[in-house]
Amino acid sequence: MNLLNPVSAFNEWTDHFLTRYLVRKGRLQRLQLDAYRSYGTASRIYVKGRLLGDRGLQPQTATDSGWRNFRSMVRRFNSREIAGADLVAELPDGSQHLVTTDDEGYFTLILKPQALPAPAAYLWYPISVRVARLPPPFGPGQPAVQATASVLVPPPSAEFGVISDLDDTVFETRATNLFKMLARTLLSNAHSRQPFEGVAAFYRQLQRGRTGQPDNPFFYVSSSPWNLYDMLDEFMGLHELPPGPLLLRDFTIGTPRTTPPPGITGSAAIHFAHKLHEIDDILTTYPMLPFVLCGDSGQEDARIYREVVRRHPGRIRAIYIRDVQVPARALLVGPIIEELKVAGVPMLLVPDYAAAAAHAAAMGLVA
Repeated sequence: MNLLNPVSAFNEWTDHFLTRYLVRKGRLQRLQLDAYRSYGTASRIYVKGRLLGDRGLQPQTATDSGWRNFRSMVRRFNSREIAGADLVAELPDGSQHLVTTDDEGYFTLILKPQALPAPAAYLWYPISVRVARLPPPFGPGQPAVQATASVLVPPPSAEFGVISDLDDTVFETRATNLFKMLARTLLSNAHSRQPFEGVAAFYRQLQRGRTGQPDNPFFYVSSSPWNLYDMLDEFMGLHELPPGPLLLRDFTIGTPRTTPPPGITGSAAIHFAHKLHEIDDILTTYPMLPFVLCGDSGQEDARIYREVVRRHPGRIRAIYIRDVQVPARALLVGPIIEELKVAGVPMLLVPDYAAAAAHAAAMGLVA
């Protein structure tokens, strides 16, 4: 028995009790419907989001103090989830689908449209989602709450897809040092964080591949919690990273959905299981599309990607692991590089993205 499960259950119960109390006292009048970017095909699309009490987040700038960023971060994590609400999602073909939010306010839909029209924006389809019914103790006459989810559907001309980590791959988090990681996460915002030099340009090269058209889809798989979605989404837009679904993790205590390899325990096991589960789903959704994987040596990316190669032989074109300059972590990557070389999959431990771009060009992945 996992002794953490009762702790998680108690935490959920107290959250729901406080939410109901605030509703009865009239202190939770504004709601916020988050519709996350997701992905799919012409015949099967995936939609995910969350219904919360409005967190009162204000626009942030690069000059905001660490204290203001910290207060915003507290609001992100001190969320009031709305469980048991009925939502209606409308597809571009006009069909409507009902879904109910779970105990953490999340909703997930896997839909099969009859026919998709041309995308409203290149590669992206809008899915309208609205609240149809709120559970007690909400009364009648609540303001309308709606949002639009954007669903990525790669075109037939896509040469390959790209799956990338975020922390210490796109921007510095110092995940190998708990205190430095917390400081960077809690005291910064989308404007004050900076991407690694060359990462945005390299990713745009991969998006355009050999044809020069931005056809190659990007997917960002991270163990960061969904509470940070708005900040990460804004960061990507500010620094012109290729837009793609952000596949994050629920910030709750629980057991991994996938059994990790021997020797991986605790938070590393949850990180491993989450990322492997999401990557499995992506590769299963696009069985004819090869992929490039990008990560870093700070956590478990090299071992996760080795397992992806084992599960999906012939699907991975190249793997780029950014060196976080921790020698002990680099030593763990070396044997995996040699192992994958035998499997015919190049994995590179790169000091910067100029080295990754040069290799991608030599392989013919980019023009």
